[in-house]
Amino acid sequence: MSETIFHGRQAVRIENDALRLTVLREGGHIAEVYDKRAGINPLWIPHWPSIEPSSFDPTQPGIFGTGADAKLLAGIMGHNLCVDLFGSPSAEEAAAGLTVHGETSVDPYVIAESQGKLNLGVTLRKAQLQCSRSIELCSEHVRIRETVENLSAIDRPLAWTQHVTLGPPFLDPARTEFRAAMARSMVAEFDPGNKAYLKAGAEFDWPIAPGIDGASHDLRKMHGTAPASGYTAHAADPRSDHAYFVAFSPKFRLAFSYIWRRADFPWLGIWEENCSRPGSPWDSRTVTRGMEFGVSPFPETRRAMVERGRLLGTPAFKWLPAHGRLEAEYWITSQLAGEVPETISWPDSETGVA
Repeated sequence: MSETIFHGRQAVRIENDALRLTVLREGGHIAEVYDKRAGINPLWIPHWPSIEPSSFDPTQPGIFGTGADAKLLAGIMGHNLCVDLFGSPSAEEAAAGLTVHGETSVDPYVIAESQGKLNLGVTLRKAQLQCSRSIELCSEHVRIRETVENLSAIDRPLAWTQHVTLGPPFLDPARTEFRAAMARSMVAEFDPGNKAYLKAGAEFDWPIAPGIDGASHDLRKMHGTAPASGYTAHAADPRSDHAYFVAFSPKFRLAFSYIWRRADFPWLGIWEENCSRPGSPWDSRTVTRGMEFGVSPFPETRRAMVERGRLLGTPAFKWLPAHGRLEAEYWITSQLAGEVPETISWPDSETGVA
């Protein structure tokens, strides 16, 4: 492990011959999975300046907006962990200091190295949870294991999502291809941006979604014309114990993928933002695709998540018992490839070979 400054942020880094992985100390974001062979980091780095969340001042209007997401936007990069919210806090929670996607996305982490692994920990004082994450490089793979512990004596509904966001230059709306092991799907009832192109609330089978113009849209590619925005939720294919997505850049000849156990995270949310948001800090300049896998289908308030209960026959949250804990494991793979892989396999835990 080495200390570093990444886009002005305090960070730590581990690397091997194939990959360099960088984690921000505040917010714990995996900001970089740099493939040394392809010379590219597929993860999203916002175009606006990044600051430490601890230095964010909500009383000072700035470039990050004025909503409950402003503190998150001040420091967001790449892959952020959403616990125990996936979406907005309620008005009462916001008044109590909670931000969009919860404390894990903005709080400082304790980070240490042990036996070649990065070990991260954070105590969520408002939510009364303890979160830990270990990150290990194994050839062209990254193994990540997470634990969420309930410090309270109350059973609680839990949101837990890996907010993986891809960005340029790896992400090209006209050329980047996607594959995923998904089944029944639904377009969100809301538009996360300002230029929806899919039919709100429509159900469909992955990957062909209905558009508001009556046309069909293949979600294995982004909407190539800006401005465009959208959010779709996808239940993982029940015929497999594992779920995955892969993003492939023909320009860099790189396939970047995540694979996880369906029992841990039964949902994949796909968020598209293609220059649709005019307000600060977006400024109609942002191109991203979030591939957000977790226990909930949509980013929404805790109350809405609980009231939804289930969607498409799949639970919309998990219960975390009093003083209980939940564990999950997933892998990132970065591979040179001549074409988009149609499937992704679970790597061997000892060798990292798929």
